Amino acid sequence: MTDSSIGTPEQLRDPNYTPPLAKAIPLGIQHVLAMFVSNVTPAIIIAGVAGFSFGSPDSGAMLYMIQMAILFAGVATLIQTIGIGPVGAKLPIVQGTSFAFLPVMIPAMIGAGTAGLAGLMTGVIIGGIFHFILGFFVGRIRFALPPLVTGLIVLMIGLALVKVGIEYAAGGAGDFNRGKETWGGLSNWFQAGVVIFVTLGIKFFTRGMLSVAAVLIGLIAGCVVAMAMGDMSFGNVARASWLEVPMPFKFGFELNWAIIIGMCLMAFISAIETVGDVSGITKGGAGREATDAEVTGATFADGLGTAIAGVFGSLPNTSFSQNVGLVAMTGVMSRHVVTIGAIFLIICGFIPKVGAIVQAVPIQVLGGGVIVMFGMVAAAGASMLSDVNWNSRNMVIFAVSLSIGLGLQQVPDAMAFLGDTARILLTSGLLPAAFIAIFLNLVLPEEIG
Repeated sequence: MTDSSIGTPEQLRDPNYTPPLAKAIPLGIQHVLAMFVSNVTPAIIIAGVAGFSFGSPDSGAMLYMIQMAILFAGVATLIQTIGIGPVGAKLPIVQGTSFAFLPVMIPAMIGAGTAGLAGLMTGVIIGGIFHFILGFFVGRIRFALPPLVTGLIVLMIGLALVKVGIEYAAGGAGDFNRGKETWGGLSNWFQAGVVIFVTLGIKFFTRGMLSVAAVLIGLIAGCVVAMAMGDMSFGNVARASWLEVPMPFKFGFELNWAIIIGMCLMAFISAIETVGDVSGITKGGAGREATDAEVTGATFADGLGTAIAGVFGSLPNTSFSQNVGLVAMTGVMSRHVVTIGAIFLIICGFIPKVGAIVQAVPIQVLGGGVIVMFGMVAAAGASMLSDVNWNSRNMVIFAVSLSIGLGLQQVPDAMAFLGDTARILLTSGLLPAAFIAIFLNLVLPEEIG
C-alpha cells in the first residue's frame, strides 16, 4: 500500500523519480534491513566450514569477510542502480551475497582453513567474469530453464543448506564445534527457538518496516536471551577498529579448478535468477515487462559486482529476491531509494566494528535465523514447482534429478573413483541435479507412452 505523500502514481512507477529525502532515506534503510542478515550469513558459513570462526585463531579472517560482504553488496547495488554505460539495469535492484553458490563452495572449503581462501576468491573472480560474459547470451538460454528446472534448482539449494541450519542451532558446523561439550545442548536449542518464534511473531503480526526486518529482530531477541544466559560477549567489538580499507588479493591468488568450474556453472543459475528478479520488479513496481537492455544490464552488473568482490575477499553477489517483493509492497519503483540503501551499506562496510557486532552473535542464535532463511529458499523452489504440469514425463525428470542430486550430497564418498575436482562438483548435489534436469527436459519427448 503506497503513501500518496511520497509522489503521484506516475512518479512512483518511474525508476528515475527521487522521493523527498525524509521519505527516501527510511525506504532505503528498509531495503537494507530486509537483506542484511541474508547478506552476511554466507560469509559466516564459509568461515565456519573452513574452521576459522567463533574464537578460533583465524577469526580475524571471518571479521574481514563479513565487512567485505557488507561493503561490496553496497558497491554491487550502486552498479545496478546508477549503472556504468550498458552495465546495470538502472532499476531498484538490491545486490547481496548469494546463498546459491554455497553448495559448491562448502565441499571445497571444508577443513581448508585460511589457505583455502586464495583458491576460493580466485574462483569468485573468474566466475564473475564468466557471469559478465553471460550477459551477451542470457536471453537465448531462457528456453532451457522452465519452472520444472528452475524450481528444482532452487529447492535443491534450500535442501543442501538446511543441514547447516540444524548444525548451527545445535552449536555450530564442523568438527571444531562438534567437539564442544555444549554441542546439541538444550540451551543452544532454546536460544535458536527464541529466534524462530520471535521472527514468526513479528512477520505475521506486524506490518511495514517491522515485518520486513522480522529475521533481524528475531536475531536481536536471541542475542538478548544469549546475553542473559552468559553466552554472548562484545569484547571483539571494543577491540575492532573504526576504519579499515579493503585490501586487494588479501587472501592471495590460486587456481582451484573445482571452485572455478563450480562458480562458472553456478553463474548460469544466478543469471536466470536475476532475470526473474528484474521481471518481478518491473511487473510489481511499474506494471510492465522488463526490456532487453534491463535484463542484459542486470546480468552484466551481477558479473562485474561478483568479480570486484572477489578481488577484495568477498563472495559472489546477485540480486536479492526479498527486496523485489519489497518494491511491490511499497509501490516505490525509484532506483534512487535503493541507492541510498547502497550508500548506507558502503559506509558500514568501512567500519570493522559493524562486522564485529555481527561476529559477536552466538552461532546457535544465528542458527535460528538460518533455519528460517534456508527453509524459505526451499519453500520458494516448491512454489515455483507449483506452476509445473505434473504429468508422467515431468515427474520422471524431477524424480531422477532429485534422487541423484540429493543422494550424492548425502553420500559424498559414493564416487571415490573420481578425481578431487569432479568429486567436489558432483557431491554438491546441486550441479548434477540441475544438469540432469536440463538434459532430460531437452531430450525427452513431451508424451510418454
